[in-house]
Amino acid sequence: MWSSKKPDRPQGAGSEPKNLQTNQAPKQAPGSWEGTPRKRSDAMHPTGATADAATSWLGSSLHVKGEIAGNEDLHIDGTVQGLVQLGERKLTVGTTAKLTADIIAGEVVVYGNVKGNVRAKGRIEIRKDGTVNGDLTTAHIMIEDGAYFKGSIEIDRSAAKEADKNVSSPTASTQTTSTAAGAGPKSV
Repeated sequence: MWSSKKPDRPQGAGSEPKNLQTNQAPKQAPGSWEGTPRKRSDAMHPTGATADAATSWLGSSLHVKGEIAGNEDLHIDGTVQGLVQLGERKLTVGTTAKLTADIIAGEVVVYGNVKGNVRAKGRIEIRKDGTVNGDLTTAHIMIEDGAYFKGSIEIDRSAAKEADKNVSSPTASTQTTSTAAGAGPKSV
């Protein structure tokens, strides 16, 4: 019943060794985990997952004062005062969002309310029921029927050439107050 005889099968065929000796020193756990920054994305994405698929979300009950900077797409439904800087990434301003902020991103889509200047390397879209009070600088602009915009628009030709090599947009600087109403989206 209790024998000291070892099993006939080899070690690697289904059984796992319990005690292995290695030449590496054992890792010691830190004395305290408090104060150790943890990334939420590490827990949410498997190792090797690309950052391209990541979209962060700022919920409607959250209020941020200061600067938001990052290198991933961001969807905001809450309130932000300050600066939002996402480099080449996409910012979506949700229907419940209220931003009193300057925005710098690769692409900006506005469903909510923005008071501040918006700069996008690729495209700015102001959707139906979206509101923007501020100056826009972008390669491509789309203002949907029902949207509200007050400010100036500057078409950045250098960004337009990089974003779409086949389309040549003329430089335009326009002072506009618009409450869109009509048959379809307006695009420059």
